[in-house]
Order: sequence, then structure tokens, then C-alpha cells
Amino acid sequence: MKIKQADYVLTAVYKDQYPTEGLKEIAFVGRSNVGKSSLINLLTNNKKLARTSGQPGKTRTINYFLINKEFYFVDLPGYGYAKVAKETQKTWGKMMEQYLINREELKAVVLLVDIRHKPSVDDRNMMEFLQYYEIPVIIVATKSDKISRGQRPKYIKVIRDTLNARSYPVVPCSVLNKEGIEELLSEIERKIEPIE
Repeated sequence: MKIKQADYVLTAVYKDQYPTEGLKEIAFVGRSNVGKSSLINLLTNNKKLARTSGQPGKTRTINYFLINKEFYFVDLPGYGYAKVAKETQKTWGKMMEQYLINREELKAVVLLVDIRHKPSVDDRNMMEFLQYYEIPVIIVATKSDKISRGQRPKYIKVIRDTLNARSYPVVPCSVLNKEGIEELLSEIERKIEPIE
């Protein structure tokens, strides 16, 4: 799959603000500052599409990006950032739950985890939630440039074991050297246009 066009369309907090034309959606989730917005920018070859920040907790809404005028990338708020007030965290949690559970257009979730660290309790909770609701998941192991190729299988095994994700695709990706982007786009394409 080639992404030729990507446009920011809208920001939503409530269900009645979601797009209504019925296009398929791929959502991006992960801990605050794991690199969701940077990855979306790299996939779309547009550095300014999704707002990035060195400050965790920057994405506080659900942001829709129209890809090739055919489907949406959906950037969800990051989770697990302690400095955000508990009340705000609850609001984000409810907003994300409502979207993930009820959105018929959602075809898969791209779950980002840092390859260098064992997935956190929040990562495990998110994966269990997605599995419970039978939402297809593509796991992206970010910052793969920090781990040598020879060491990667060991780190990926830790991710699979911790997330109970043996049957899920795990794609090592690096925003710095663009590694894994083609593979990830292929996985996304499979979720959008499954082979019958």
C-alpha cells in the first residue's frame, strides 16, 4: 500500500462528533510519548500531519486523518502518564473505551510498545481489553534502531509473552531509519481489505 494523500479532518471527544460516512478506520494506541503521532507522520510521509511533542500527554482528543480519501487513521490519547490529573485520565479512558467498543468502522488497532522495555501494566491492560472485545491488533515495537538485529528476537519474545500475543503480528519499527514501515503498511492493508 502506498499513501499518496493524508489530511487532518477533525478532532472528536464525543461519539456524535465522529465521521459519519462509514469509511474504515485504523486506530493507534500506546503509552504517552511512545511515538504514535511520529509514526503516523512517517507512514503518511507528512511531518506536520499529527502534532508531536516531547511532552507526554499532548494528544488529549481523538484525531482523524483521511488517508488516500479511502480510510482513516485515528490517533487516540496516550495512556499511563502519571502527571496528568486522575480525573483527566478517567475522561480519556472513557472516551477511548467508547470509541474502541462501539465503533463499527474500526478494523484494527495499532498498539505501540517500546521494544527496549517489557510492556507495562497499562500496555497489558490495553491488550487484554482489545482481546476481550475481539478487536484485531497489530503490535508495533518502536525504537527498533536502539536494538541490534541479532538481539531483536529476544526482545520481541518478551513483548509477545508479556502481552499474551503469540498469534499477533509484531512489527519492529524505527521513525529514525524508517525501518518496518513497508511491513506495517502491508499489515494495515490486510486489515482494511481482508482476503476473503
